[in-house]
Amino acid sequence: MVLSIFYCFLFSAAMCNRDGKVFIMLDSMGFVPRPPHRCSIPVADDPDAIAIPKEKAPETSVLNLTYISKDEETDTVSNSPPLFGGNISWAQREESFKLKPIMKVHCGFMRNGGGDMDPKDIEYAKKCRFVVASGIFDGYDTPHQPINISARSQNLFCFLMVVDEKSFDFINKNVSVRVETDGGHWVGIWRLILLKHQPYDEPRRNGKVPKILVHRMFPEALYSIWIDGKMELIVDPLLMLERYLWRGGHTFAIAQHKHHRDVYEEADANKRRKRYARPLIDLHMRIYRYEGMEPWSPLKKIPSDVPEGAIIIREHTSLNNLFSCLWFNEVHLFTPRDQLSFGYVAYRLKDHFNLFMFPNCEYNSQFILHPHTREHSSKVEWVKSLSEFKSNSSLKESKGGFGLWTPYPADLSKVFLPRVVRTSKAG
Repeated sequence: MVLSIFYCFLFSAAMCNRDGKVFIMLDSMGFVPRPPHRCSIPVADDPDAIAIPKEKAPETSVLNLTYISKDEETDTVSNSPPLFGGNISWAQREESFKLKPIMKVHCGFMRNGGGDMDPKDIEYAKKCRFVVASGIFDGYDTPHQPINISARSQNLFCFLMVVDEKSFDFINKNVSVRVETDGGHWVGIWRLILLKHQPYDEPRRNGKVPKILVHRMFPEALYSIWIDGKMELIVDPLLMLERYLWRGGHTFAIAQHKHHRDVYEEADANKRRKRYARPLIDLHMRIYRYEGMEPWSPLKKIPSDVPEGAIIIREHTSLNNLFSCLWFNEVHLFTPRDQLSFGYVAYRLKDHFNLFMFPNCEYNSQFILHPHTREHSSKVEWVKSLSEFKSNSSLKESKGGFGLWTPYPADLSKVFLPRVVRTSKAG
């Protein structure tokens, strides 16, 4: 009887520790009840009572990080126009994953590569230490006003909405926009940040610039919260920083994916949903498999290899900035589906990069989801075989995804992708 009570106590303790390996293993075996779509977020009661850390988190592994702004002259580079993400060689990519105290890496914003901000917006962003950032590209959305924002957070945070020219014009025609004395354009609490000369010809790839490289766009920021443009934030951002970063001593937080933990299952779902060309997703995954990316299992340190990337909470440490650069470089080189490359970069940085992956039900309680103003569709998403690219060269992107067309320095023909057991519907 006593022994039974003891085992029951151990089981209960394991179930309470959601970050522990025992809980994750029991979950993978089906012994953990499925969480609700939404659950309450254990935030503090009063934003005014939150104590903001007086010092930044200590820098580890990487002490000084700088960025390449111009590629070295080679026959290939000299004959091609500048790329926003740069002409990253396979050797440079491999070297960038080797952590050193002083590092210099590609991180977008190459000279004359596009993605230019207006000087008045650059000047405005210099004062921003706490940022809530979002983005709208190709006119898919209009800004949604956050609610439940305390007066303290309204004074502390800059709410910055990055838009391209098409979205800027669409918003001006369909939403009330006010212009301040410095020339800045505002929609409610959001300051519109116009990103001119689009880096890519694929809107979804352009949207990854402010999402992943927020530290490059707003370099004075100490903390940032990214939220996708189709979402309406309903939680005070200061409470979010306290809940997801400061309370647990974290510097990077992102939610677990609702359905998938394995990147290969996520890739399979992307193909079924026609999120990008199927053969190019397969090639992307074969590269990762060759480079040692294992399917997710409870033995992995990370709770999931697949995030729900619509909300990202970060302190802008050198290591986090490096992670963001390397994550963006994968998006630049391969497919624009950033969920496919997030876990790979975490795998390459091993134990040096620590993040907090919080429950998906909390993620769904942070926002109200609004439909796009129209559906996105791209010809490349319907491609089923590489031969279609040969017969129609216009299907190829002209500014991104070159890692899928540059000969890989190894034989990938003998690489077979792990068998995917579909645990959920594609959508």
